[in-house]
Order: sequence, then structure tokens, then C-alpha cells
Amino acid sequence: MKKILSALLFTVIIQQSSFASTHWTNDLREKFLAKEAVFYTINMRTFNAQDLNGNDIIEEEYGEKRGTFINAIEKLDYIKSLGVNTIYLLPITKTGKLKALGTAGSLYALDSFDEISPYLDDKDDPRTVEEEAKLFIDEAHKRNLRVVIDIPACGSYDLTLARPTLFLRNKKEDTVIPSDWTDVRLFKIYEERNQVNSELVNAYKSFVDMVQNMGADGIRADVAGIKPYEFWEDVISYARKKDSNFMFIAEISASWKNPIKPWGKFASIEELLDAGFDGFYSNLGEISNIETKKEFAKKFSVDEKILKKYEGRRAVLGTFATHDQISPTHKNSKNYWEQVLWLNLTLPINSYFLDGFPSGDNFDYKFENKKATTTSTDDDFYFLHSGKMDIFNFSRQPLKEDNEYSQSFMEGARFNKFAGEIVSKGKFKKLKTNSDKVFAHMMKYKEDRVIAIINLDKENDIKAKIVVPKLNKKSYFLKIKASDAPKIKRRRIITKLEAGEIQVFVFSKRNKEGKL
Repeated sequence: MKKILSALLFTVIIQQSSFASTHWTNDLREKFLAKEAVFYTINMRTFNAQDLNGNDIIEEEYGEKRGTFINAIEKLDYIKSLGVNTIYLLPITKTGKLKALGTAGSLYALDSFDEISPYLDDKDDPRTVEEEAKLFIDEAHKRNLRVVIDIPACGSYDLTLARPTLFLRNKKEDTVIPSDWTDVRLFKIYEERNQVNSELVNAYKSFVDMVQNMGADGIRADVAGIKPYEFWEDVISYARKKDSNFMFIAEISASWKNPIKPWGKFASIEELLDAGFDGFYSNLGEISNIETKKEFAKKFSVDEKILKKYEGRRAVLGTFATHDQISPTHKNSKNYWEQVLWLNLTLPINSYFLDGFPSGDNFDYKFENKKATTTSTDDDFYFLHSGKMDIFNFSRQPLKEDNEYSQSFMEGARFNKFAGEIVSKGKFKKLKTNSDKVFAHMMKYKEDRVIAIINLDKENDIKAKIVVPKLNKKSYFLKIKASDAPKIKRRRIITKLEAGEIQVFVFSKRNKEGKL
């Protein structure tokens, strides 16, 4: 039972929260389309969890606490200090307990469209979990932090029992498991005669109502391509009747294949953008698999081609290390982690950082795939995806300790504050290099330039020569990140790159104090 406070105190708290929210103006679409958004992704269930005995699992019977909206407020100043301006919340809706994965259930096993997970409720706070969520968003807005909330693409097995007409069935009348996502079931997109399932559309609209009533600034749609243009056009237009600046970003990349084949079609990026989505995921994905500059350029050119069609009306989210990907520090060197950091900061994209990335968390958990002592689902094992952020159990918060990674991350944050305008407003140009293993690009805005050079060879150092057209000798040269000082000769940068190293330089009209 929650503690009971006086009605007067409770009224004052709610009034204060409401007062704060009325002074916020949602500008997320504008910031995203200007390539100025810096996303920070958190799993609320673990964000500020208190693991007292250090076994990585949260055991409330021993006085430990899972993450909640209330204790998450304590870390908003930390997020702000990272140079972040947008918080992306992994799903906060109720999760299924039947045929589940993990002891808490996957965040993406959606069990309700309009109910927040009771696991995120602070038991010692008198407010409802909905009021706590609103307070968290209000507090984020006070710090000029925008909030985006994730909606899962499929429903839990529990939801198939509660609302069977929402789900697709095979010839045996069984609900359909999409791809290898064994803990969820595929929604029925169409009624007869290829009419979009109005019940499902209305269910998504109820999710929109919920998050907009909280004060959220946008929605990230999980695996958006498994629903068609007409579905999203209806949902997005509905949301924007209340808030014309409400942002929608589609989880889809140009390199993706249809994950629900043969159960349905997969919408293209262009179809989703035409339906109203503001952006999509970068085609570069895990850059650890890219080995040549031609491959790098080819993948990024796909994004460029799509964006050119929309002339600044759509944008890309950098997704080099998401919660679906293995941590850059799990089996790789710090150089790979730095590639992720600096490509986010130097490419014409919106930056994306996962909670734990600033401190180099490798997402190794001591309890991985061991038998659980207690569980909230029908799974009694601590199911995990090795090396990835845990979205299946009540586990420790990602690392936030001060170390060499966090210090490097803050160097990147300072760079973004100093030179972010050059990147967001500049013109992208790939540069000629003397090695097939070295990719280099430049962002040029007025007379200022940001140049990034990356050695895609993970095993060998390379002496590289990079051609920089029309390089102004009067520009002030800044070595932002490089193991050695380069030589600047005849409009060329000559530098030695360690295996997997990325180097960043600025040629600017700014003076030595960093002022224009």
C-alpha cells in the first residue's frame, strides 16, 4: 500500500506538476529535422535501479529497488550534463507474463496500449504511475530535455487471450509468431477486402492519447515497416491534430529485409515517410562489419538519396550502437567505441547514444541465462541477449562511473557544443584518400570545416593522405581527436591512423579561445 499524505499536499504537488507542463513548447520535430537532436536511450526499469549486493539482479526482498519514474528524476541532471537534448524511453507499457522471455518479460511484449507497467511505479509515492510518468516528463522539460516513447510492434501472448480479434491467425487458427520473436504474436493488420484493421488502429490511437496526456514529445515506432502507409497515415494525423510538432520516427533501415515474411508485406522507407514519419534509421548499422571505404560510402549514399527526395523535410537517426546491438566494448577495442561516438558527432545525422555507452558498459551480466530464484513471469531463467542491454529482467543500472570512456564522451560533448552547428548546417562531402581501408568525410559550413578520418582496418595501422579541396591556409587548425599530429601540405592531410582509429579535425575562423 502506498503511504497516505494529506489531500492538501497531494493537490499542491499535482498543481505544481501541471503548472510546469503548461510552459513547455514541443520543438522536437524542428530540432530533429535540423539534425540537432541528441538522443539518449534508457530502459526505465533499470535506469536508476539499486543493486546493493552487486550480483546485477534487483532483488526487492533484500531491500533493492528497480528503476521507477520517481527515482529516474534523480539522474536527469546527469543526462543533461552529457550534452543530450532528447530522452528516448524504451517501452513503458505493461509486459506479458505468459510464454515470456526473462523474469520480468520483454519490454517489447506489449500487454496493453494504454496502461503503463506497474513495475515502474514507486511504491512509496502517493501518486499513480501515470502521474509519476507525467512528473518525470515535466522534470525533463524543465531541463530542456524532450521525451520520445517507444511503441512495440507486436503483442504479448497474454493480450491474444484478452483481445483475440487484434491478432493474425494461421490456417490452424493459431496466433502467429513473427520471425524468431517467440514471446510475441503478430497483429492482424487487415480485415477482409484489404481494409486496415480499425480496431488495431484505434488501439494505437489509445497509445497516442496516453503518451500525449503525459506530455511526451514524440513516438518511436518499433519495426514500423510491418504496418502499411494507410495505417500510419491515420495514426500520425490523429496525433498531430492535438500537437502539430509531435514527432514520429520509424525503426526501419534501408538494409532491412521483411521480418514477417510470409505473413505480410514490409513498407518501404519512402512509404513510411510519405505517411508522416519524420525520420528513419541510418543504413550504416554496425560499422564493425564495414571493411572498405567503398562499402561505407555506398551504404551512406542510400540514406543521402532518400533524404534528397524530401529536401530537408525528413532526417536520419544514427544507430551505430542501439539496444538491439552488441555493445561496442563487449568484444571490441576502445577504438571501435570511439568510431561510434565520433561518427554520431560528425555525420549529418541526429546522434543516438544508449544508456551505459558514455561509460563503456559491455553489458555483461553475472546472472546471464542462469536459473532464477524468483520470477514475475512463467520463465524461470534469466534470459539475455549476450553483450546487449538487458530488456528481459529486473537488472542493475548501466554503468555511469567516471573512467576513460566517460572522459572521452565528455570531450565529444564539448566538441558538439563548439562545432555542432558546422555539422548540422554544413554540406556533407566524402574526401579522396589513398587507401581503400580509409574513409574520410567533411562537413563544410561557410568557411568552417569538420573533417573525420576513419581506419576501417581493425588490425593494421595506415599512413593516410586525404585530399581536402580549397583548404584555406588562413583557417585556424584544431586537432580534436588524433593519436598523432598530422601534416597539412598542399591541401592534403597526411596522418598515421592506428588500427580502427578515427581522427577528427576542425579548420575554422574561430580564434584560440574557441570564439568566432
